[in-house]
Amino acid sequence: MVESILKDKKKILPCAAYLEGEYGVRDLFVGVPVKLGSRGIEKIFQIKLDASEQAALQKSAAAVKELIDVIKQKMG
Repeated sequence: MVESILKDKKKILPCAAYLEGEYGVRDLFVGVPVKLGSRGIEKIFQIKLDASEQAALQKSAAAVKELIDVIKQKMG
């Protein structure tokens, strides 16, 4: 990751990216394939997921959101 950023290699790598509707997920950081260059994440790639993969991604995103909500309640 560091090499891709420092040398602007624009490699496609798995990375936690802030999703704004990609993969049906909004307002969460989720690990997805991205193009990574000197400006950070340059593109989020949306690969086609089958139904079970999409369900697993949604389940994972829901668990992350639930954890964030619990942390917010405890802190504030």
